Amino acid sequence: MSTTTETGQVTGTQDKDYNIIWFVEACLSNALRLESYIADAERAGDSELADFFRRAQGESRKGAEQGKALLASRLTKA
Repeated sequence: MSTTTETGQVTGTQDKDYNIIWFVEACLSNALRLESYIADAERAGDSELADFFRRAQGESRKGAEQGKALLASRLTKA
């Protein structure tokens, strides 16, 4: 495979759209992963850490929602 950046010829999806899709998936994946970190902190009795992970999870969810909204607005223009 060449070292040049893929610009949609291979995937059929332009980089900028693919990047938004990747970002949304990463945010959602992070939100899921943080659920187990919250449970681990709660089992250890560390409410400060559990609250920290809950805030981080909320930010991941927010990022995913913003990314989905941006992608939807761009796809309806296409």
